[in-house]
Amino acid sequence: MSAPGSGRHSAVGTLFLARTVYAFNWYNIGALATLLESGFGIGSAEFGIVLGMFLLGAGIFQVPAGMAAMRWGNRTTSIAAMVVMGGFALASAASPNWIVLAALRFGAGAGAALFFAPALGLVASYFPQGSRGPIIGLYNSGFSLGSGIGVILGAFVGERFGWPWALAVGGIGLLASAVFAWGVLPPTRPTRVARRTDAAWRSVAPVLRSRRLWALALGTTGIWAAFYEAAQYFVAYARVAHPAWPLTVAAAVPTAMIFAEIVGGPVGGWLGERHPDRRRILAAWGCAAGVLLALIPWLGFVEVWPVFVFLGFADGVVFAVLYLIPSYLPEVQGERFVFALATLNSIQIFLGSGIAIAFGFLAALEGFRVAWVFAGVTAVLMLPTLALVGRTPAAGRDRPRTLA
Repeated sequence: MSAPGSGRHSAVGTLFLARTVYAFNWYNIGALATLLESGFGIGSAEFGIVLGMFLLGAGIFQVPAGMAAMRWGNRTTSIAAMVVMGGFALASAASPNWIVLAALRFGAGAGAALFFAPALGLVASYFPQGSRGPIIGLYNSGFSLGSGIGVILGAFVGERFGWPWALAVGGIGLLASAVFAWGVLPPTRPTRVARRTDAAWRSVAPVLRSRRLWALALGTTGIWAAFYEAAQYFVAYARVAHPAWPLTVAAAVPTAMIFAEIVGGPVGGWLGERHPDRRRILAAWGCAAGVLLALIPWLGFVEVWPVFVFLGFADGVVFAVLYLIPSYLPEVQGERFVFALATLNSIQIFLGSGIAIAFGFLAALEGFRVAWVFAGVTAVLMLPTLALVGRTPAAGRDRPRTLA
């Protein structure tokens, strides 16, 4: 489906807004760690479970999200996901204890999974091959924008009005986005896939068997984990390695990284549409980021800022190209594209979360120096798997086509 002219730009703008509010609900809770721990009388272990339950929900429901999009369409699934995630996020504001909060965050994570691939597939469907890259990169930068706002605004609202309001704001925003999207997003044509479950599974079997898709996911899982570790663990690391730094300064470093992703996304999409071998973009930027991550323990106050800005820019480039490549794989064309994105994201969330957990254990047992080296080495060592992806055709040699 290809939306005409200004209609598709309005639709992409609406989804960019939704993507921003969606990301806000990923990161606002991280800014509330101290308030939640003191409010519920818990420690970092229980708070870690709360964070982990969200990722668990986001990981488990990726593949069901792809199936739902094939059955009911990207538009319907995306809007329903906003309602689900927004409803659970709003309900979490009334959590009486941390166990209930963890359960509700699991539900919010499930809603996040239902939104990711269908919404990205909807964005890609508005543009033909050869012009999707910058749009995908721009759309994905909405996640970075929302993440940064989530950290900053979440902390401000939490300190000023209490943690329930910081969580409620995100839920209300997503529910409002769902209503707005329902009125703005153009209708999509029905999927060509039969509604029977067995027929749907036969349709997506080529995706699950795609060696290139699995190689793409595995090759970039290390860098996925590395970027996640840089954003989530740097404040804790700074408290140990640089105790003289104010907390606001330590938090500003990963925030600068998050905002730099906004610029890297469109640039990565532009490069991805023009480079003759997209694997080299992933390998070059991923390798450079991995080396710099391993050097973090030796960085002082002056050096850490440009390094984290570069890491954020690299993050934007890598993920724009990563999400572009499946649209050029013959086995995941049409309605299978969304399922491929869901499968890709599911692999990365599960394996990447395991690497991030290992990072935390290493930091506790051996110190952050060992942990940062582990993060960088893991990111680089997994990149050679990209060789199995093979080359995807350059945009100039592609026949323009649209997604269902």
